[in-house]
Amino acid sequence: MKHTAGIRAFGLHLRRLRQARKLTQYALADYADISRPTVQRIEKGETAASLDVLLALAHALDIPLRELVDAPGIDKLA
Repeated sequence: MKHTAGIRAFGLHLRRLRQARKLTQYALADYADISRPTVQRIEKGETAASLDVLLALAHALDIPLRELVDAPGIDKLA
């Protein structure tokens, strides 16, 4: 079962974090060593990120993993 509300909430949170750091999707993808379409699909709430992608994103954004996954509305995953 997909939890689309939580996935969308995470995507919006990721977009805000990225934009607050004035990064493009291309730059974030490059820093995280993932593809730009992957960043785009996550931000749009079209796909959930795997643990390895979450770790790479947190590292690229220079934040703890907990800060990355503690998105408003993410509790809708439960």
